[in-house]
Amino acid sequence: MSLFRCPLCAAPLQRTDRAYRCPKGHSFDIAAEGHTHLLPVNQKNSKMPGDDKGMAAARSAFLNEGYYAPLRDALCRLSVDLTGQDCAVLDTGCGEGYYTAGIYHALREAGKSVRMAGTDISKFILKRAAKRERSIEFAVASSYHLPVHDGSIDLLINCFSPLALEEFLRVLKPGGRFLYVVPSERHLWQLKEVLYDQPRPNEVKLTPYEGLRYLEVAQVRDTITVRGQDRIHALFQMTPYYWKTPKAGAERLSQLDTLTTEIAFDIHVYEKA
Repeated sequence: MSLFRCPLCAAPLQRTDRAYRCPKGHSFDIAAEGHTHLLPVNQKNSKMPGDDKGMAAARSAFLNEGYYAPLRDALCRLSVDLTGQDCAVLDTGCGEGYYTAGIYHALREAGKSVRMAGTDISKFILKRAAKRERSIEFAVASSYHLPVHDGSIDLLINCFSPLALEEFLRVLKPGGRFLYVVPSERHLWQLKEVLYDQPRPNEVKLTPYEGLRYLEVAQVRDTITVRGQDRIHALFQMTPYYWKTPKAGAERLSQLDTLTTEIAFDIHVYEKA
């Protein structure tokens, strides 16, 4: 049985070679790349939501070169430590599946029986995720309307994506764990020094949420050197600064062929009460 449920009637979905189907007759085709589309029209916020084709390609190329491998490796260690022998795992806002696939393989290498799914609102980036790892279920879907059964998930991962807390609590099992990745104070500080005349550190805080209790905050700190204007621009596109940087700052960045910058992530680890 699939981890996904029907987005129209919430009935269980059965996966076949070519489609997902529910007992009420709703059917959702599986694309050649291996993903499906579980985002009803009334849940779209635009005609083509999420990353476009170019942004998806740039983001995938950047991550494939291992610049954010320290974060991936930390998520893998935590995922192995926080799950039992049999586990259902969901990565919301999974993007191109870089972290999703890494976690899946880490769990398998630890000898665990894993069922894993990833969701993202961009069909372009989901194509890349599905081609990366065929053993994971991937679906175009909104984090605010997850096509996932109530209380079915042991571990939920969210990296830099919207915090749909009500939905996350709905799909997590009692005692299920939640990994919430946010940028720390000095994440990409040297990039920000190029973009802004007076860069500001990111706000860092511990935020308790009703229905969840804190287990820990795991910190990831490293320094990366990004070579090539195409990769520097890809990194820029992956940040919120891309949409709100003054023209002069973007022009300064476009002149660089090498950028050395700190990376700093905080992984907030919660448990559903």
